[in-house]
Amino acid sequence: MDRKFVASWSGGKDSAMAVYKALENGRTLTRIWTMFEEEADRSRSHALPESVIHAQAERLKVPLMKRQASWETYEKEFIGAMKECTDAGIHYGVFGDIDLEDHRTWVQQACDQAGMAAWHPLWLIPRRQLLEEFIAAGFEAYIIVVDTSRMPERFLGKRFTIELMDELEALGIDSCGESGEFHTVVANGPIFSERVPLLFGEPVEKGNYIFLPTDCVELR
Repeated sequence: MDRKFVASWSGGKDSAMAVYKALENGRTLTRIWTMFEEEADRSRSHALPESVIHAQAERLKVPLMKRQASWETYEKEFIGAMKECTDAGIHYGVFGDIDLEDHRTWVQQACDQAGMAAWHPLWLIPRRQLLEEFIAAGFEAYIIVVDTSRMPERFLGKRFTIELMDELEALGIDSCGESGEFHTVVANGPIFSERVPLLFGEPVEKGNYIFLPTDCVELR
């Protein structure tokens, strides 16, 4: 059986956990791919610079495949990236969807057009169970984007812990952030060869969102 896979990589907790689960299953990570903004050196949604994503790829010991797109060209670039992988003999794509059916269906349909088999190793695992496993496995992650219409700004920059999850849930906030309440960046974990040395800047506001600028110390 061909066990090679490409991972959709945001740099955050869900993509890292999906890779972890796939590796536990005996699959072989061959490359990661990240979608960046069309005219900026930042990843979509998480707003991570290429320096951080590259540092994570180096610690995963795989190459990074980068694509740039607006929301209008996203699907075209997505299918093109998956087609490049299948042309290279990589026929499985790993994605971090947990339980949002619409997005999972979109991913599967787009992958079908590229001849790629989409695999969602986190699918329908209870959110809290996944998060507890993430922390127990030794992952280190921080909140770097907060939607202030859904949760308080004070959580920006917090390390992702059991105590943080309890605090979020006590406020009625989904501690997995599946509806876009927040995004994270992973600095360390069992899938990395060593820790990514992150440096955080001063918060930046953009509408309802507050971003914590993040860079990689070693590349400065």
